[in-house]
Amino acid sequence: MTEAPGHGGEIAARLASSYDAVFALGGDGTATEVIGALTGRGVPVGILPGGTGNLLARYLGIPLDLTRAVGALIGGPTIRMDLGRLASGRAYAYSAGVGVDAEMVAETPKALKRMFGMPAYMAAATMAVLRARLFDVRAVVDGQVIERRASAVYIANQPNVLSGNLTFGPGIRNDDGQLDLCVYSPRDPMDAARIMWKLHRADFRPDPSLLFARGSMFRVETSPPQLSQADGELLGRDLVEIRVEPGGALLLAPAM
Repeated sequence: MTEAPGHGGEIAARLASSYDAVFALGGDGTATEVIGALTGRGVPVGILPGGTGNLLARYLGIPLDLTRAVGALIGGPTIRMDLGRLASGRAYAYSAGVGVDAEMVAETPKALKRMFGMPAYMAAATMAVLRARLFDVRAVVDGQVIERRASAVYIANQPNVLSGNLTFGPGIRNDDGQLDLCVYSPRDPMDAARIMWKLHRADFRPDPSLLFARGSMFRVETSPPQLSQADGELLGRDLVEIRVEPGGALLLAPAM
């Protein structure tokens, strides 16, 4: 059992050499703690969905029933996946974000998450999107400076979320050795709704409210300072610095 943030990674790093694989039971934050702690050790991680969103488990097709999940993972192959690594040392496997999605995480009460799971997140996300509060963003991607007004900024490793119903940006892959900056700049609620529809349709034709950049080193500053998150864990309002770790995650995938 973990007792505090980071404890799961400490346990895994201390004990993993004695085992053929490590299973992490919890949400995306717990899973990525363990995955990040075992980078380069050659010990695969099996993700057991025990959190609210379970985005990684859903993306990989891991059954949400624990008994079925264990059986599927023990009988499945291992795969490699890129990781994002924050300046603090924390890793993430899905996405880091500033603005709307961090507000969603912060504003979803724990009691509602326990009772309703993903729908509680979606309700908070809808309210955050419709408010569409704008802030100034200065992003540096592999030395290229990007300045915009935005309501949400993602540095994504996975291409989509919600069973593929929302795609972050064009051509995103989790095994190409790069991460993808996605900047969303709605001017009003109607604009925000149009952007959400385009993400639902994976329609990335040129649009003044959408900007994308691919790279390996990222630095994101906001004014006024905005909340940020990585795989559902709040990071505060500090400068966000991220680098990619190509193939840093060794995972058990479910048997097909």
